[in-house]
Amino acid sequence: MNYLKLMWESIRFAMQALKSNLTRTILSLLGVTVGIFAIIAVFTLVDSLEKNIKSSFSFLGTNVVTVNRFQFVGGPDYPWWKYFRRPYNTYSEYQFLREKLKNASGVAFSAGANGTVQAGSNAYRGTNINGVTFSYQDVYDIALESGRYFTEQEVNASRNVALIGVKVANTLFPNVDPLGKELKIKGNKFVVVGLFEEEGEGLLEISSKDEAVMIPFGSFTKLYYVGQNGIEPAIAVKGIESDIGMVALENELIGLLRAKRGLKPTQEDNFSLNKSEFLLNTIGSIFDVISTAGWVIGGFSILVGGFGIANIMFVSVKERTNIIGIQKSLGAKNYFILYQFLFEAVFLSMIGGIGGILIVFGLSFIQLGSLELILSFKNIILGLGISSVIGIASGIVPATMAARLDPVEAIRAA
Repeated sequence: MNYLKLMWESIRFAMQALKSNLTRTILSLLGVTVGIFAIIAVFTLVDSLEKNIKSSFSFLGTNVVTVNRFQFVGGPDYPWWKYFRRPYNTYSEYQFLREKLKNASGVAFSAGANGTVQAGSNAYRGTNINGVTFSYQDVYDIALESGRYFTEQEVNASRNVALIGVKVANTLFPNVDPLGKELKIKGNKFVVVGLFEEEGEGLLEISSKDEAVMIPFGSFTKLYYVGQNGIEPAIAVKGIESDIGMVALENELIGLLRAKRGLKPTQEDNFSLNKSEFLLNTIGSIFDVISTAGWVIGGFSILVGGFGIANIMFVSVKERTNIIGIQKSLGAKNYFILYQFLFEAVFLSMIGGIGGILIVFGLSFIQLGSLELILSFKNIILGLGISSVIGIASGIVPATMAARLDPVEAIRAA
């Protein structure tokens, strides 16, 4: 209990010292405020950008392997000319994989094109028109606000039915329920049976369901040429949710595709297996570099702030030498004096850190286009942790000097 009382007394002394020199306190914590603001602002921006960009690639799905001619990720020596000569995926390959794959929970075949959809005098241009097989829902999440997904009979019979996005619905059928209404694609009538859930605007509008129209694959092939020298279809395979299961799936896919395409053991693969993780890992590595830059930029500011706090603490020790002597002559322990100055340095740094965090919090209410800034709890704890470390590092030497002063010499110094 005595130890706790002494600590509380040390804290009170530290707070009184800060209040008595308010101008000096404010100037001291400005450096830390700027430093913490720089680091937390960069981290907040990086986290928000990374989250937004990764959500833009959500259409790729999780635990999904896509069979394409080209690889998603490449370097400066990307051999596009080699991939360009590769054969397109075929519907028979999709059926073959669907029958033979043992490590897959779903296999889908799809193709897409940009086009114009119409309903009466209204038209929506630049629509993502996708033709899909019935098993598409086994690979990707199809979130519907209203209506239903295709039936297997509709897909097998290539019926003219469609799922549409919110933007398409609002343009073609303003203030009207789109379900059961007709729209036209290349002069062909399609009945709307479902409406996708609204996704909202993202930083990268790569493949938003809000602007999409989905129809059965057979209906799509009546409108667009799919195959060699036409639209390239994709085969998507969803694996079991485990690293071992995904490795087994990839190995099985390679073996089955090579057998289906009649490749000899000496021939290299004429297809690419792409996963969303490839892109997300690349994006993550880019943001790691940006985060490092944030540490460097903020580090210099914090370093300056730390030196400022250390300088003020040395001055404070000098000004209060006689008080330290009196306290020690009255029986104050060395650790009581040390805590007194160490807490003062930590408080200075913590107040500066809180100021920097509050500035970032205020900026998070500013809307930067479609980018929403989010100050995470992790970054708040990081900012407070850095502030504490800087306060301890800046105050430990002056506090130790104060604790080791000889009481007689300290009183004479007055």
